Amino acid sequence: MTVDTSVTLCGLRLDNPVIPASGTFGYGNEFREFYDINILGSFSFKGTTREARFGNPTPRIAECRAGMINAVGLQNPGIDAVIREELPRLKTFFRKPVIANISGFSIEEYAYCSERIDREEQVGIIEVNISCPNVRHGGMSFGTSPEAAAQVTRAVKAVTTKPVVIKLSPNVTDIVAIARACEEAGADGICLINTLLGMRIDTLRRRPVIANTMGGFSGPAVFPVAVRMVYQVAKACSVPVVGCGGVTTAADVIEMMMAGATAVEVGAANLVNPYASKEIVEALPAEMERLGIERLSEIIGIVE
Repeated sequence: MTVDTSVTLCGLRLDNPVIPASGTFGYGNEFREFYDINILGSFSFKGTTREARFGNPTPRIAECRAGMINAVGLQNPGIDAVIREELPRLKTFFRKPVIANISGFSIEEYAYCSERIDREEQVGIIEVNISCPNVRHGGMSFGTSPEAAAQVTRAVKAVTTKPVVIKLSPNVTDIVAIARACEEAGADGICLINTLLGMRIDTLRRRPVIANTMGGFSGPAVFPVAVRMVYQVAKACSVPVVGCGGVTTAADVIEMMMAGATAVEVGAANLVNPYASKEIVEALPAEMERLGIERLSEIIGIVE
């Protein structure tokens, strides 16, 4: 049985739907020593802001059963350094269009960074993160209001030519209302979910494990929540959905696609096992054969 793992996301053809999620794959260079990352559909690079950011104080990682909490705080070198240093270096070893993840603390910052990155030839899709729950006064405020989410979407679409995918927060009451607001404002796609808000306490020290008190909870434990939200949004919106949250296996990718995802991001698994995304890509054909699936593109949203 010959299988076809390719999908088309916002007009971009991907060899397979597997995309390492932003913040878990750096700018690609960190993983090139482990394997040829051209095996991937694409990857979403580290969330990038206008100015360089050192991030939150340490400790900023906490282990949990079936997951982890992080409050890294969007540590990145800033948009100028990414354009000047990271993208030219990426071009030397990655032959496919990359997904540029943009974060911001104001509508103006989102628009500025998106406009700058839109000019870069190797960027195929702009992923706008309005959902990061671990930065004080950051994207969370935009991602929890349909009106604010729509404002960011409109501002970014006004200054860009490439497809714009809005990455949503799951820390909301009605994910569908926010997704629809983004679609109506011109979003070309929706990515969900980002991390849930979580907390751990060091009972010996009687204080939070993370210096920031709370952080983003990710890993296998959030997968059922992600599948549910992908299903809801895919049924309510006509733009493609990128599924993300707790994906660790090829079977998870197929389940997420059946719920309605066109492509699937792999996040925390990359931090546990640097070969996670590669292993998922390599396992996909056998899993497709086991389930009698010839073309992955045909199972998108197949579950009623």
